[in-house]
Amino acid sequence: MEAIVPILVQLIAGGAGGNVLAQVIKSLNLGPAGNTIVGALGGVAGTWLASMIPGLDSLIGAAATTGGAAGGIDLGALVGQGATGLVSGGILTAIVGAVKSAMAKS
Repeated sequence: MEAIVPILVQLIAGGAGGNVLAQVIKSLNLGPAGNTIVGALGGVAGTWLASMIPGLDSLIGAAATTGGAAGGIDLGALVGQGATGLVSGGILTAIVGAVKSAMAKS
């Protein structure tokens, strides 16, 4: 169960990031389901990529997935993963929304 919690945090935060971005920049809106799905995928992928960056790996990487030193879930790492998921979910939604808008104009 502890291994699932970080992924759930990334999925939820990414979906939220995608929906927030779509509300702020209407031209990138993919619809509620599209924003959520693309954002959730961006949340997981972005957190995974960020965990490979030296310095960030200790904040969002292995600490949350292994349970930390005490054998429980590392709350600080989960907060880092949530923040990274939120931002990367918004970024991927923006990219996909921009591509969709560009294709619609052609």
